[in-house]
Amino acid sequence: QVQLVESGGGLVQAGGSLSLSCVTSGRFASIDAMGWYRQAPGKQRELVAGITSGGNTNYSDSVKGRCTISRDNAKRMVNLQMNSLKPEDTAVYYCNARVRIRSFSGPQDYWGQGTQVTVSS
Repeated sequence: QVQLVESGGGLVQAGGSLSLSCVTSGRFASIDAMGWYRQAPGKQRELVAGITSGGNTNYSDSVKGRCTISRDNAKRMVNLQMNSLKPEDTAVYYCNARVRIRSFSGPQDYWGQGTQVTVSS
């Protein structure tokens, strides 16, 4: 069974920084793309940043220039460094991994349990 466990959320003042980490465990062949999503109260879940197995990255316009996503394939880990945080960044942040259970199987989406990020003004 594939599991994703996030860490690093918390409360921070506007302008501050937080680093989120997510470790993937279980038995599977490989991980394709990984990413971070967030969901604020009353809003839909949205992509914050994504990274392919080859290291190509993409960011939402709302965080571009303030966040950096990285991954360590050996550790099955994806990280999100967030700087210059704003109150509108407040949300539950979810880690996502597109996992191939077998090398010949199609990728499946797995999610972490979410970690709360709260930015005070």
